[in-house]
Amino acid sequence: MIEAETINHIMRALADPTRRGMFERIVTEGEVSVVDLTRGSGVTQGAVSQHLKALKQAGLVLERPEGRKVYYRARAEGLEPLSAWMDHYRAFWRDRLADLRTVLEEMDP
Repeated sequence: MIEAETINHIMRALADPTRRGMFERIVTEGEVSVVDLTRGSGVTQGAVSQHLKALKQAGLVLERPEGRKVYYRARAEGLEPLSAWMDHYRAFWRDRLADLRTVLEEMDP
């Protein structure tokens, strides 16, 4: 069974376009510091930190402090609960649409 609260955290975190963009950048670049994420983002370092906090609480990123910098990288298994949830509903709708196709074919052979 997929835990609803986990899915809610992930969806809430990725619903924000700025946060989703940061997550995509972290995934693409591998490991990124807060300073690097702030450059060219159009938001303050404080706002970037808040977005990263939400991504971390959703289990999507991990942090690694090094000296005065903090680096973030994607958590490989972070999207697995969302993927499992989507797989569940993909199968649900595939089965329902197959049933509908059968009924329609029986009505109009």
